[in-house]
Amino acid sequence: MSLLTVGSVAFDALETPFGKTDKIIGGAATYITLAASYFTKENNLVAVVGGDFPDEMISLLQDHGVNTEGLEIVKEGKTFFWSGKYHEDMNTRDTLITELNVMEHFDPIIPESYQGTTFLMLGNTVPATQKLIIERMTSRPKLIMLDTMNLWMNIAMDDLKAVLKMVDLITINDEEARQLSGEYSLRKAAKKIMEMGPKTLIIKKGEHGALLFQGERIFFAPALPLEEVFDPTGAGDTFAGGFIGYLASTDDISFENMKRAIIYGSAMASFCVEKFGTERIVNLTQEEINARVQDFVNLSSFEIQ
Repeated sequence: MSLLTVGSVAFDALETPFGKTDKIIGGAATYITLAASYFTKENNLVAVVGGDFPDEMISLLQDHGVNTEGLEIVKEGKTFFWSGKYHEDMNTRDTLITELNVMEHFDPIIPESYQGTTFLMLGNTVPATQKLIIERMTSRPKLIMLDTMNLWMNIAMDDLKAVLKMVDLITINDEEARQLSGEYSLRKAAKKIMEMGPKTLIIKKGEHGALLFQGERIFFAPALPLEEVFDPTGAGDTFAGGFIGYLASTDDISFENMKRAIIYGSAMASFCVEKFGTERIVNLTQEEINARVQDFVNLSSFEIQ
């Protein structure tokens, strides 16, 4: 089944306790589409970059089967750029530089060949833009998944609430879930958020796993305890890409299949953090992915006599 991802393709410059990088490829849509590429063959992208974005980085996406027909190149513009520095605990970071550049006036154009897509992934961006994307689809996808963040809750809550009414699934972290709902209990928070529109909710808890809520049903997926976390940048987007990529490959949006998709998403995210940027997720083999998924199964499998 076809997947359409709309979001940022960007430059990142990163610093962690393990080292630092110059400008490397980043952006939510980059991580999502690369992760999804291991599962679904029809993997379409809508994003915008500047004339400074290298052809070889576009080729990297294309080599992974990502359709870049919807990647707009503003030749006189500059690509979105983010720079950040992680603290010793790797859970907190400081944003050093944010340059919106061509993303500031991003007007997403959906190519005709993308219309009729089965799965739509709205990467973290301005809620009004996310709403516009849904409105520009000529037919409603089978599943619309949205990622957002606390920034939009602070400055664009009305727009965020409007787009929440239009989506099937939202993914946020635990801090954002509490802010959006006004509830500390994640179970109460999930109930309030699902009343805002999405029937399904994923609450990401970083190194402590992820929770899946749908109606009264709850599933918890652990995070793999890794010996080293090298760079957490893009892990949440890689998770989302693995999750929706698996759903698209199976064309099954049942709760039981979403449980499997969460494990595949978690497995992809566990690879992402092992090296800087996208370095680890661009050269994976199916054998590595299957073995990592089995690690998750072994981690949480037990019998009661």
